[in-house]
Amino acid sequence: MPNKPKTTLRNFRIPDDEYAAAKAAAEANGESLTDVVRRALSGYAKRTEKKQRQTGA
Repeated sequence: MPNKPKTTLRNFRIPDDEYAAAKAAAEANGESLTDVVRRALSGYAKRTEKKQRQTGA
């Protein structure tokens, strides 16, 4: 049975220089780029939700 990932693979476009810088920073901090992206997206969603609650949007 092949390795079955627990999460769905997502695709997005990002400039090579931004990807390389983020990957290097993540590795320097002992993290995967996936961990960094997940944390960033989660924080973005939480901030947006909080802002919408405050403005009643």
